[in-house]
Amino acid sequence: MSILVALAVRYLLVVLFFPFSALDKILNFKGAVGQAREMVPSHAVAVALICIGLGVEILMPIGILTGTADRLAAFVMAGYCGVTALLWKQWWKPGDFWASGDSKGRGLFWDFLKNFSLAGGFLLLAFGLHAGDASAFLHDPLGSSHPYRTAAD
Repeated sequence: MSILVALAVRYLLVVLFFPFSALDKILNFKGAVGQAREMVPSHAVAVALICIGLGVEILMPIGILTGTADRLAAFVMAGYCGVTALLWKQWWKPGDFWASGDSKGRGLFWDFLKNFSLAGGFLLLAFGLHAGDASAFLHDPLGSSHPYRTAAD
């Protein structure tokens, strides 16, 4: 039962990215590139960013779910969440955050916070719950946290 809980918790962290966000980028590749073009003027760079994002959104969740280099995968996902929040969830730019009623700025603000909250969850996977656990990641970043090992193992 505890193995299923561990798997479920990990899946809840990655489900936004794998399969949903990755699948959205695949099915709406042109739209994703268009969104990336808002940040970078070059079409080739925008395509490269979307392809890198797809790689991160597919490979890192698989690592997290399988326990294969899961700490590094979680660390990469934390960085990905932070970077995407800063680049694509710029709630301060529309200038309507304090306007009454719905506003684009407030909508982006909540997405910004969600990204950073996810980053915190991924950092917990990467570094562990205790201060001493971070040294395990720093000592062996490609190692596994062995998430499905039971006390009997």
